[in-house]
Amino acid sequence: HSDDRPYKCSECSYSCKSSGNLNKHMLKHSDEKPYKCSVCNYCCKTSGEIRKHMLTHSAEKPYKCSLCDYSGKSSILLKSHMRIHSDEKPFVCSECNFRCKTPGHLKVHMVFSHSYEKPHKCSECSYSCKTAGDLKKHKLTHSFDKPYKCTECNSSCRTRKDLHKHQKIHTNEKPYKCNDCSFCCRQSGNLKRHMRLHTGEKPFKCDECNFSSKQSGELKKHMLIHTGEKPYQCSECDYSCRSSGTLLRHMRTHWRSLLNKS
Repeated sequence: HSDDRPYKCSECSYSCKSSGNLNKHMLKHSDEKPYKCSVCNYCCKTSGEIRKHMLTHSAEKPYKCSLCDYSGKSSILLKSHMRIHSDEKPFVCSECNFRCKTPGHLKVHMVFSHSYEKPHKCSECSYSCKTAGDLKKHKLTHSFDKPYKCTECNSSCRTRKDLHKHQKIHTNEKPYKCNDCSFCCRQSGNLKRHMRLHTGEKPFKCDECNFSSKQSGELKKHMLIHTGEKPYQCSECDYSCRSSGTLLRHMRTHWRSLLNKS
């Protein structure tokens, strides 16, 4: 009955039985993060998230596996680990027959096996794609539609804002300054990444183990360890690997072979 859930969200169709649950839900619709870590600058929306985060500052791993020496910082990590000892694969791909033991495995599978998640986005239009290489090729399509010309070099930009950003290269202007050291940079995003050196914050966390990183790219590369997937394929043979750097080193063996034959 609808009367069983009298507390209704004004932003979406969510409803619940208590005002406390509604207040917690409303945080999803706001940028407010009232729970702050006492050790670093991390803050979040729920008490559960802050409890989980605080474990990163502790070496304690109270959740122990009864079948091996594994111990983890949370019951969720232990539950995920226990699937190693069983054949259970509850996470099913909605696009193919792939099944796996953890949500992290499924997420990585979806990125590399299906085209729906396209993290590389064009700054000039709404185009997005799966790889940095595809994005680089796409950006060439914008090369003839850049009316804003730099007076210092041959560069041209699509918007006045992009031109202003580009011209900082010539003026050496770096308006974003770190409060803790002499570092300064041209973009706010670069300053945000730099600040993690001082805070030690690693906001990108693995769902499968205790690994955390300062950059999303590091986490994405780490997740391949859990899935066993090797998305980088050699165009000359059957070799595949987890990183573009490893593939590049492998490709040199083919290049040396071609040079020796010539």
